[in-house]
Order: sequence, then structure tokens, then C-alpha cells
Amino acid sequence: MNGPPPQAWLNALLVLVEALQRGLLSLWHGLGLSGDSHGQPAWPWARRVAGETLLIDLGLARQVGLSLCALAVAGLAVALALAWRRRRGALLAAGALALVAAPWPGASLLLVPAAPTSFHTSPARFSVDTIALGARVYAQHCAACHGTDGRGEGPLAAGLAVWPPTLASPLLARRADGELFWHVLAGMRDRLGQSSMPAFRDRLGDDEAWAVIDYMKVLSAGSDSAGNWPVPLPLPEMTVRCGDAAPVPLSAWRGGQRVRLVAVDSASALPLDDPRFLTVLLTPDGRPPARVPRFRAGCTAASAHAWQVLATISGQAPARLAGTQLLADRAGWLRARGTPGRPWSDADLVCVSGPEAGTQRTPAPVADGLTALLLRIDAEPVRFVKGGFIH
Repeated sequence: MNGPPPQAWLNALLVLVEALQRGLLSLWHGLGLSGDSHGQPAWPWARRVAGETLLIDLGLARQVGLSLCALAVAGLAVALALAWRRRRGALLAAGALALVAAPWPGASLLLVPAAPTSFHTSPARFSVDTIALGARVYAQHCAACHGTDGRGEGPLAAGLAVWPPTLASPLLARRADGELFWHVLAGMRDRLGQSSMPAFRDRLGDDEAWAVIDYMKVLSAGSDSAGNWPVPLPLPEMTVRCGDAAPVPLSAWRGGQRVRLVAVDSASALPLDDPRFLTVLLTPDGRPPARVPRFRAGCTAASAHAWQVLATISGQAPARLAGTQLLADRAGWLRARGTPGRPWSDADLVCVSGPEAGTQRTPAPVADGLTALLLRIDAEPVRFVKGGFIH
């Protein structure tokens, strides 16, 4: 008899491990035993639990899960022993036996180096405005080494002791945002202690450091050529205007609704409105079309940077973006990219969840490829772990 798939228990374990660490951080900070770093509670220890390792090493994950169960059994035994004196000896013995029998994982496998900002999160939303700021910071400070496309082939790369890593890979997923933030500001060193990336703390503010991390996520998606993004990407926040109504943030518009982004220019026919999702038009200047015929989509991204940012996400030059479509699921993850002039199919998925992630699928021979695609997206929600932290 086969056991349950790893997703049935691994996500729960990762959530628990993260919650325990964040709870410990909050307790330590609340007791005044740790200070702040960049406006958020600082992780006071040199190491943290390697959630990213548990994600790929199921044997180690099982050891951690069983050891946590043993701790729970021991804790329950102690509580019962305090309340039930007649069985105190037996209960304490059972708790001790659970601790002895637990398959405790080795610290060298379970723990990885941490930074004071390991558990930090960006104070700003992932938005087209912050991504645009990050693009300017990246062009000024990062592209010379990492390359304009993020593949690590900038003009200065060949002269470095360590070749810059490519962003078009799962690299970003293996590091927590807080640790990327720390490395941007504090720099990085190799195993010999030599600088492999300079520190930017004297040149960048915190908001610029967070923004460039957001842009790296976008660049990672846009640099993909295999049909599946190495890192799931959320739908960027943007301002939306529908008709004469006041502009509102996209996140506040029909919460839990699927969203379709459609790039249109002056020569494009406006798409039909569709009740299955909110359709948002992207125009080069952020202005709504002069006239919206009946039954056509009439909500427009009013953010000035939306066109450029979505072009980067799509891997398209801005001048060729018209006609491109992006689909986001109900949880706000971008899942599919539509090509102008081609009907929707499974081949348009760019964010695949579960055991089929990273594999190519033959387009399903169905009459309505869009409906089939939406059903599959709903049936396969994104389960994303970044740096060992559940998103």
C-alpha cells in the first residue's frame, strides 16, 4: 500500500516549523532579549531550521516530523502526570521513551546559517511601482555583473573571482526574501572569506533593496524559456479604473476573483468581457481606450508602469507586448501566459504546481482550451515554499 503523497504532510510540517521559529522570535523580542534590524525584529541566532532542505530531503523531513511528534507525546505525558498522580511514573516513563526513540536529525543537516533579517518581509506590496523602482536600481547597480537579463553574463562578470549566478533558475526560491535583503545590503563572501558581491548598504536604502528583490523575481520569470517559471510569481498590485468610477487597487477589486490581464494598443480590438474572471486592459500610457463598445472589457490598469512591468514578466519587448495575456488564479498567482493569435491550451501554463512541475505537457485536445485551463488551475493550487517559508 502506497503512503500519502509528500504534499499531504510536508506542507503542514513546513508551516509548523516556520510558525515555531516565528513564535520563538516574537517571544524573544517581546521579552527584550533581541533587538531590531531594519525596522523589524532581528533573528538573534546564527542558525535557523533549513526549511528549504526539508522540502527536497523527504528522509530528513520525516525525521523532523517524527521528532516533533515525540516532543508532543512527551509534553502530553508530563501534563497528564501532573494531573494524574497515580500514573505519574508510567506517564513520565512513556514520555521519556518517546524522546529516546525519536529519530533526532543531525544539527549539521537541519540547521543553516541565518541573518538578522532572515524572517523579515518587505513592508511594501509587490506592485508595479516597486518593481519599476527595482528595475532602475538593478540597471544602475546590478546589471554590470548579473546582466540585463539576469543570466549572470554582465560585462564585468568575466573579471570576477566567482561568476554571478543566473536569476533564471530556482536560485531565488532557495533563499528567503529576508536573507536576499541582507546580502544586497551586507554583500557576500565565498568560502575563503573573499568578497563575492559588494555591500550596497551605503548606496541603497531599505526600500530600494526590497524593490530590487521584487524586480529580480520578475526578471526570473521573464528570462524563462522552458515554459515553466522557476519561481511562482504573484499578480503585481496596480491601480485599476473601470469607466467613470474612482480608481481602486486591484487587490481590493472582487477579492478571490480570477484576473486576466490583456495588453492592447491603438490597433488592438478590445477583448470581450468574461464572467469567469476580471479582465484588466493594459495600455502603453495607462490611459483607458477612448471608446469601449458594449460587452467589451472596460477596466484599465491606470498605473503608469504596468505596461513595462508586464512586458518584463512576459519576456517580451514593450513594443511587441500588444495581444499578450496573463491569467492569475483566485489566490493571486500568475499561472498562464497567452500568445497573440493562438487559442489557450495547457501549453500556456507558466506556473505548474505539484509533481508535474518542470515537465512539458502536450496540449489537451479539447474544444474550449480556456475552460480546460481554468479548471486545471483551480484543481492545482500553488504550493510555494521560498527559502523554506510557506507563501
